[in-house]
Amino acid sequence: MLPIAKSVRTLTGLDPQALPDEVLRSTQPLVLKGLVSHWPMVQAAKQSPSAAAQYLRSFYRGAIVEAFFGAPQFGGRFFYNDDLTGFNFHPERLKLDAVLDEIDRFARDAQPPGIYVGSTTVETCLPGFRDHNDVDLGDRQALASVWIGNRTRIAAHYDAPDNIACVAAGHRRFTLLPPEALENLYVGPLDLTPAGQPISLVDFANPDLKKFPKFEQALQSAQVAEMEPGDAIFVPSMWWHHVEALDTFNVLVNYWWRQSPDYVDPAMNALMLALMSVRDLPAEQRKAWANLFNHYVFEADSETSAHIPLNARRALGPMDANTTRMLRAQLLKKLNR
Repeated sequence: MLPIAKSVRTLTGLDPQALPDEVLRSTQPLVLKGLVSHWPMVQAAKQSPSAAAQYLRSFYRGAIVEAFFGAPQFGGRFFYNDDLTGFNFHPERLKLDAVLDEIDRFARDAQPPGIYVGSTTVETCLPGFRDHNDVDLGDRQALASVWIGNRTRIAAHYDAPDNIACVAAGHRRFTLLPPEALENLYVGPLDLTPAGQPISLVDFANPDLKKFPKFEQALQSAQVAEMEPGDAIFVPSMWWHHVEALDTFNVLVNYWWRQSPDYVDPAMNALMLALMSVRDLPAEQRKAWANLFNHYVFEADSETSAHIPLNARRALGPMDANTTRMLRAQLLKKLNR
């Protein structure tokens, strides 16, 4: 295990039907101890892995899921191939019950293949599950997803939405680092990723400090959470998190939501456009554009456009669905020139 001294702050006694804003808007990770321990899914998991799998099967109605399979020698680490041109696993479209059968088939192997069903919408895969196993997030439009597999290791990555992840079966270890740890995490390609998000190339189970020396600095700001069935964790937007599923059968249910309106585009789009149009400009021009970004985006306030009449501010005025639709159309026209 990594030498991490700091544990994620733990809260107890929270009501899953009335989580306070101080939790849901926290800028630090929080372990919500026993938050979903009352779930029937958790109670089944505490009996045995087979009871947990059987409980899942009771909601299954034949939906196809995308499962990922990695060779035994990779120890459940879903990652790139050796030259970072592809991945060390392959996807298959299967019925969920077939995946559960595969997990059970290798449950007693000392070195099983990695088996992983990631980020599958609960309502699609397990209709009716949330009627008995759920967290009430009020008017937040949260996406509920289920993650199922055996012993796996998911590389450190960030998510733009806020996230509550509930351990429904098995044990999990989360290693979390703040957004500013970026420069010490040796992040891989932005446009070829195992699951949509850029990941750290450091193997947290066996870090190569000769190849990745700054990772030691990253560990100074790391926090760790050891979790059992019924526990949940709040992961704030943009926090890096490395996730280990530690048992032969593991189930996680998570909820993602954004604090911005639906019409706001993903910020990654802006980063990719900036890489394409700003990064390779001469140094003085980059400095000028950094000043423009700071003025209009990162340090913008009520004074930024106060000298322009409100009805003439257009893109500098308050954003709404109509404004973003207009700007998107203009941008697409320019990109397709």
